[in-house]
Amino acid sequence: MSFSSLSRRGFLKGTAAVASAATLPQFGYASTGGPLTVGFIYVGPKDDFGYNQAHAEGAAAVKAMEGVVVVEEENVAETIDVQKSMESMINFDEAKLLFPTSFGYFDPHVLEVAPKHPDVRFQHAAGLWTAGMPTNVGSYFGYIGMGQYLNGITAGHATKTKKIGFVAAKPIPQVLLNINSFLLGARQVDPEITCQVIFTGEWSLAVKEAEATNALADAGCDVITCHVDGPKVVMETAAGRDCFVCGYHANQSPLAPEKYLTGAEWNWAGVYTGMVQTVLDGGTIDNFVRGGLADGFIKMSPLGTAVSDAARAQFEATKAEIMAGGFAAIKGPLKDNTGKVIAAAGEGFAEDDIALESMDYLVEGVIGSTS
Repeated sequence: MSFSSLSRRGFLKGTAAVASAATLPQFGYASTGGPLTVGFIYVGPKDDFGYNQAHAEGAAAVKAMEGVVVVEEENVAETIDVQKSMESMINFDEAKLLFPTSFGYFDPHVLEVAPKHPDVRFQHAAGLWTAGMPTNVGSYFGYIGMGQYLNGITAGHATKTKKIGFVAAKPIPQVLLNINSFLLGARQVDPEITCQVIFTGEWSLAVKEAEATNALADAGCDVITCHVDGPKVVMETAAGRDCFVCGYHANQSPLAPEKYLTGAEWNWAGVYTGMVQTVLDGGTIDNFVRGGLADGFIKMSPLGTAVSDAARAQFEATKAEIMAGGFAAIKGPLKDNTGKVIAAAGEGFAEDDIALESMDYLVEGVIGSTS
């Protein structure tokens, strides 16, 4: 039986309060002979050429697993709506494993709903789980900043103006790390390159994304990337302005085949099927899960035809370093763009350093502000 988004989100109206955490068993899936129902919730459309599509591709891999039923809901806002969607998946569909995938779903929404359902596992993308939070909640993400660093290397070789651009949604740590990594990768090619960033204030707002892209092109930026949910507008607008582009979230090369250099992509299929299989086997997913290129959490789009031989060589050599582990894009001597020292000479933050998940600065060479 299927239910519309309206009926899902309206389910809580007039219902009694659910049982308290003290009266319910701790999460531990035990098969009753029926399938495991897994729910995926997206903040935007599943075909956005970006963040939501990457998660939906992972959900598609889960659908192919035996003993699993997948329910999905798209275009769910980072508001009380997601609480209603989670509650309805639990109560209507008997979901025992939920993947609320958008950043703003975590606090307060997942953290408020999870204690009411300790027999359900909540796996959230990008949240920062810490001790003291509900034990049936988990946080997972990938070191995709390393992908943006590799994007930056191709951008550094492609730029003629020594100006590259970044269209960003919000100045949260993950976005700031991507911006900084993009520039630092480019500066491995030429330390005089600068990166201008424009924040739109929203994860998905096509008009502002187009305006920001055009503004960057007007400012002389000739290679542009982004961190918004659906990069389609940025890719097409930038290519239309004769700029090279680096993709993000998913492969956008079909949108700008002649201008696409490469892209930092999520590789959720293996991650999701692995977590679901752990639950099916009666195991428990760790509360804090991270991985990078070597772990199969992220991947790079194939290098485009515009990438030079020199760029390919540096890209592949750096990728091999990252795959070996312990790579630090943020390393000294390094200052932020206000002159504050971020890392002294000899100091660095490897990709798995938890300090990076609290990043609140833009590095020297980035033109823009977090406020």
